[in-house]
Amino acid sequence: MPRSVNSVASRARRKRVLKQAKGFFGRRKNVWTVAKNAVEKAMVYAYRDRKQKKRNFRALWIMRINAGARQHGLSYSQFIGKVKAAGIELNRKVLADLATNHPEAFAAIVNQVK
Repeated sequence: MPRSVNSVASRARRKRVLKQAKGFFGRRKNVWTVAKNAVEKAMVYAYRDRKQKKRNFRALWIMRINAGARQHGLSYSQFIGKVKAAGIELNRKVLADLATNHPEAFAAIVNQVK
């Protein structure tokens, strides 16, 4: 019985990985064994960083809200505590946008919770 290797599927798989490695530097873009490892590692980073992006944005929003609140004599934690107590249901993304792009609207919220 002749040996079956299914070279069509093998070539397709290699072609797919090399296409994903397009733009990589040096042998990472055109040598199968190197490209395979590089693409695998890139996928791991991509998966991890989709989660980290959410954390990074939340941290950025908190920094912006803190800066805006301190201009009105409140710390971040005091401001968020008073916002929750006042029943204002704006999330951190919206509050950060108001603090950076619409300071007068943010000031109105601060005055409302004080």
